[in-house]
Amino acid sequence: MRQPVEFGLDTFGDVTVDDEGVRLSDAQTIRNVVAQAVRADEVGLQFFGVGEHHRREFAVSSPEIVLAAAAAQTRDIHLGTSVTVLSSDDPVRLYERFATLDAVSNGRAEVTLGRGSFVESFPLFGYDLADYEVLFEEKLELFAQLLAERPVTWQGSKRAALERADVFPKTEHGIRAWVGVGGSPESVVRTARYGYGLMLAIIGGPAAQFRPFVDLFRRSLDAFGHESQPIGIHSPGHLAPTDEEAWEQLYPALKANRDAIGAERGWPPYNRMQFQRDIGPGGAVYAGSPARVAEKIADTLRTLDADRFDLKFSNGTLSHEHMMRSIELYGTEVVPRVRELLA
Repeated sequence: MRQPVEFGLDTFGDVTVDDEGVRLSDAQTIRNVVAQAVRADEVGLQFFGVGEHHRREFAVSSPEIVLAAAAAQTRDIHLGTSVTVLSSDDPVRLYERFATLDAVSNGRAEVTLGRGSFVESFPLFGYDLADYEVLFEEKLELFAQLLAERPVTWQGSKRAALERADVFPKTEHGIRAWVGVGGSPESVVRTARYGYGLMLAIIGGPAAQFRPFVDLFRRSLDAFGHESQPIGIHSPGHLAPTDEEAWEQLYPALKANRDAIGAERGWPPYNRMQFQRDIGPGGAVYAGSPARVAEKIADTLRTLDADRFDLKFSNGTLSHEHMMRSIELYGTEVVPRVRELLA
């Protein structure tokens, strides 16, 4: 039988501002992320994910350290990444770090692997962007073997070969691993080939457009002889007691974030019309009152037959206080409503 749907939160550790609009320090932002994880645990959520970035807008470059701090202050919530940039990391060291996190959290560690939609880590750690695809393919294969926690013999073109290498520490029950996918069929099939869970990053357009990827993933798992693997959804959003409050809090923060990134990528400035499309029924932003957001999440979960929904609750310069209130509403009001609607 299918397990009940899980509900989680994701943050990239966006550097925020205080009530006077003054930018917080990176250090304070990181401490706030730990406090947000504690609040998520208190309101009964199943997962808290922290993304890895290496640029000015985001404070977290070492998610595992932040998650270890959160593990010391939480009891039940699973802790993981959203995502780890595997292409510019070493799979052996990555496994060791997460096995250690799994130990200190008493079996609550998860990892979501990605190629990286931001590429600052490649030159930072000495990787050639021309190797973008082959780095991810080879490291994904190696990490899948490491997860079996047996001696590994492996050879690729971008890393030293391994001959019956045994890696420590061992975990007590294994590590749950996902691959973050933005919407290419090749990525979906690759995720199924290695038997990872599929985390769909739906950050634009209607969720229904991803249904073919869900079906492809399940067919591919069968074709590769793997057992069923979970399917998750990662999408941005924000909660407040009323729709108007949520939208007025979110829009300037989201605009600041989109415009900063868009200036590098050639996007036009974000505007109110685009925001209205994003928060509407066919958009990928889950913002508004608990009732509105619950209905939209339930519709998405039904459409995609997914196993988990992670709300990306940090959005640009949105304040820590607004995010803490959003977490509380998500856990205490949205999740129970969604469960009722799905039932």
